[in-house]
Amino acid sequence: MTAIGGTGSGDDDRPRKTHAHEIGQDLSPLSIEEIDRRIAALHAEIERLQAARAGKQASKAAADLFFKR
Repeated sequence: MTAIGGTGSGDDDRPRKTHAHEIGQDLSPLSIEEIDRRIAALHAEIERLQAARAGKQASKAAADLFFKR
């Protein structure tokens, strides 16, 4: 399974994420609030992935134009 989020490691004082979301995991023990938090985290991750993809796509388009592919 693929984890999203996770627990931090180390002895510093930073807040740690206490729960990871694993794709396909059993959702029945989760509260509505926890499900909402996970949905929000997954939406944020999707936005991050889309931004990274757009940046790579723009770089590829610029390289293609430069090299006339």
